Amino acid sequence: MNLVIVESPTKAKTIQRFLNADFVVKSSFGHVRDLPKGKLGVDVEHDFEPKYVIPLITRKRIAELKKAVPKAAKVILASDEDREGEAIAWHLTQAFKLDPKKTERIVFHEITKPAIENALKHPRQIDMNLVNAQQARRVLDRLVGYELSPFLWRKIAKGLSAGRVQSVT
Repeated sequence: MNLVIVESPTKAKTIQRFLNADFVVKSSFGHVRDLPKGKLGVDVEHDFEPKYVIPLITRKRIAELKKAVPKAAKVILASDEDREGEAIAWHLTQAFKLDPKKTERIVFHEITKPAIENALKHPRQIDMNLVNAQQARRVLDRLVGYELSPFLWRKIAKGLSAGRVQSVT
């Protein structure tokens, strides 16, 4: 059995219809790890290293996926081909400690049987440039927002948040 992991449960159902019984398609429901809530989560003294956690809301889903991983001959990561999707694929490899020899990354630009079959014929490695771009954006959002948001709560209104984009205004 080959395990295909996509971001969306709707996408998983559709793709499962295109593939034969050798494939099981499951959804990660998006990101599986994030910076911790209520803490900076970035080690500013050690190259701004992010400290990821598995949020409570995703733990049940992670546990379900973790059960399927050992049964798979191959794990195929099929999240979107953007920096978020690439980061999701990378986070899955980290969360499940996936064996690179049994892990593939595929991408497709339409959810059709030919597109999925073509993607399966042409797997690639995770693009660490995209992963690093997403991590840099996330770390920068946290560094700026973690300091600026409490200021906004005191001066303007409780519950406002600021990140790298909002901070300019």
